[in-house]
Amino acid sequence: MKIKTLLMIAMVSSLVCGCTQQHEKVDLLLFNATIYTVDNDFSVADAMVLKDGIIVEVGLFDDLVRRYRPAEKRDMAGAYIYPGFYDPHCHFYGYGAGLASWADLTGTRSFDEVLDVMVRFAEESDTGWLAGRGWDENNWDIRELPDKGALDSLFSDRPVILIRVDGHAMLANSVALDRGGITVGSEVPGGEVLVKDGRMTGILIDKASDQLRSMFNRAVLGGEQGEALVARGILQAQENCFGVGITTVGDAGLNYHQVQTLKQLQEKGLLKMQVYAMLNDNPENRKHYISQGPYRSERMHIRSVKFFADGALGSRGALLLEPYTDRSESVGLLTLDPERFRQQCKELYGFGYQVNTHAIGDSANRFVLGVYADILEGPNDLRWRIEHAQVVHPDDFETFGKYNIIPAINAIHATSDMGWAIDRLGPHRVVYAYAFQQLLETNGWLCNGSDFPVEPINPLLGFYAAVARKDLNGYPPKGWQPENALSRKDALKAMTIWAAKASFEEDQKGSLEPGKQADFVVLKNDIITIDESQIPEALVLQTWISGEKVWHHSAH
Repeated sequence: MKIKTLLMIAMVSSLVCGCTQQHEKVDLLLFNATIYTVDNDFSVADAMVLKDGIIVEVGLFDDLVRRYRPAEKRDMAGAYIYPGFYDPHCHFYGYGAGLASWADLTGTRSFDEVLDVMVRFAEESDTGWLAGRGWDENNWDIRELPDKGALDSLFSDRPVILIRVDGHAMLANSVALDRGGITVGSEVPGGEVLVKDGRMTGILIDKASDQLRSMFNRAVLGGEQGEALVARGILQAQENCFGVGITTVGDAGLNYHQVQTLKQLQEKGLLKMQVYAMLNDNPENRKHYISQGPYRSERMHIRSVKFFADGALGSRGALLLEPYTDRSESVGLLTLDPERFRQQCKELYGFGYQVNTHAIGDSANRFVLGVYADILEGPNDLRWRIEHAQVVHPDDFETFGKYNIIPAINAIHATSDMGWAIDRLGPHRVVYAYAFQQLLETNGWLCNGSDFPVEPINPLLGFYAAVARKDLNGYPPKGWQPENALSRKDALKAMTIWAAKASFEEDQKGSLEPGKQADFVVLKNDIITIDESQIPEALVLQTWISGEKVWHHSAH
């Protein structure tokens, strides 16, 4: 009897110890949610356990509550949880600086409206230079590039620059042109000064605008006052991004001082946004970063360089194999030196850096693919990217897969451009433009960024454009070139796990799996199942980074 009693005591003690061991202490248990893990199986759960900003386990509430002892339990009231949205191609620093220093011309319906905005902006601005961004003549009744005449009349003593929505064209007034030393005879490699009837129109294409951009940046954004202005703009940009669920940005094209500004704000604890920095290739970046190899801190990751092979389709700077349908004398612009680019790519290969090159036109894409192929030689995991990959000749798609070159698409460009793309390309070429499904099939994955501030910052609009191929009015009813739409699962992967993979961060981000950062976004609506038309209005409730809630929706 005594032996039986001792055995019973031992068994009970064993069970008690087992239960104690299984009830691991954790920080937070989230439950009563639909959680899309975006793991290899695209599994769905209803609860998630976090500790020290890391995901411990994702699964069923009944299982997790028996095994963990959370300091806090949080009922998510039936909300939908996704990995934090990762924008792999945007201009975060530029967007922030613009919020602080530019007039917003997005959505203006005529050049007269642009002028009205600038007049009001000038009354409130005490800077010498004036700048605005976001105009698009394709949204005007008269689809023609504007002329500087009206700007000269309104602003005869202040330099003014108005940057087109794509960032690849600028309208400058005479004061700005004079200060920049730009004349009718100015020739700029990789750029164009538009002249009509022997006089400058004020339109500067691609590199022709670089001089005035630099002058504006020095005059308005330089010095302590300018730095403070930029810092405020960046923190506002962060708040705006958090409000749409973005937890990491791939900032495309940064200089050394811009990286330092972002790092300093991160080190002060003010900037919690995580940044994958694509550097510009210049001496400072080479000295401090590129030649030192990849750099990675808690919130900053640097291992790529951004190049521009051509301009944009809207401003006819994209480099085409055949002339523009609506400008037969032009094939666009090559904005880099071919031999120098080839040498730069070889050097970056040696430094272990990823090469990410902007290529819009079919000629630019073919050129970049060819250079990459010569250096990569065959299958690899270096993840060199072509940013945008908008117009790809049918003969060139297979090169992406053969050399594991990543199409870094911007799905929303398709629906923004569909109203006029045929004007630039004609009916035969346009069918192999914005071919996202065909690009997806080359490697089996791709990434989808917004390219903000060229487009709105909301990644759900890019998700919608990818799956619906429609504008926000539901046009066209069956979608534009719908054969190249992405499935909702693939579109979600393209802004989560595939976006992280395109930046060598899939070990930490992009899916909700044990051991990864607790970066996630909470939505009121299920973008995987709701009616397609409701996707753009899906409401972000909360945004979390490394287990910290950095934003929540507050009803007003």
